[in-house]
Amino acid sequence: MLAYAGQGLPSDQGNHVGGQVREFLQSAGKAMAGLAESCERALAEEGLKPADMTFMAVLRRDAQDSLAMFEMVLAQPAISSQLIDNLNASIHLRALLTDLFLVGEILRTCSHAAVTSGKV
Repeated sequence: MLAYAGQGLPSDQGNHVGGQVREFLQSAGKAMAGLAESCERALAEEGLKPADMTFMAVLRRDAQDSLAMFEMVLAQPAISSQLIDNLNASIHLRALLTDLFLVGEILRTCSHAAVTSGKV
């Protein structure tokens, strides 16, 4: 998306890269739809307590907000580079990415602790 945003294209129509950006947005949207549930399962598998899972409401909301933005962009007849640039800068998408980095770090820490303690 960063490469597309930097090209200054007025539309995704009639070029290969534009078709790719639309496909990427569709794939990312599908992934966002089940993201919170996948993260919740992964965290539960590491034995995190229900109190630790209250964060999942935040992740779910951030995923829903980001998905709404992706759907709005996809509904446009033309997706310009500027539109993608604005999407990339969205606080909602940045919040979701930060949520995922946090979950990833927690899972890495849990996995490392399990390996170090000999549980794996």
